[in-house]
Amino acid sequence: MLKYLTGNPECELLPMVSGDCRDVASLHALRFPLPWGQGEFASLLSQDSVFGFVMRQTNAWAGKPLVGFVLSREAAGEGEILTIAVSEKVGRLGLGWRLMQAALNETRLRGAEAMFLEVDSANSPAIALYRKLGFDKVGERPAYYTAQDGTRSTALVMRCNLG
Repeated sequence: MLKYLTGNPECELLPMVSGDCRDVASLHALRFPLPWGQGEFASLLSQDSVFGFVMRQTNAWAGKPLVGFVLSREAAGEGEILTIAVSEKVGRLGLGWRLMQAALNETRLRGAEAMFLEVDSANSPAIALYRKLGFDKVGERPAYYTAQDGTRSTALVMRCNLG
């Protein structure tokens, strides 16, 4: 369990467990136009190759609310970020960086040599974060994402060497 203070709030980084799936799905619904449900997260997390981390605020008034998560998988020497989200309330405090670092480190420990992800080409803050982490664009998927209004956008496929 890692504790650190990034401005305000104080948070702890923990391995994601099945009991986190309800909170993870709720945050996902706030951050993505086509959210995954609690059952989808539970099903993914039940697979041996899938793992994740959650960030919970420890200095909140009540409980330890979820403020971020990352869900990843490793198979055949490659890792993939399946999804990541950080609450808007704590954006730009480095939580996404810490979640990504945890996923990259765990993927490396599992023997992967590279990590892949897909990101909406319009998501400049996420792209900037991924570039700082060493990801480079290796491909595109035109019209991959669909917004609530029906517009479609390109997914950038990005790769980071873990060696």
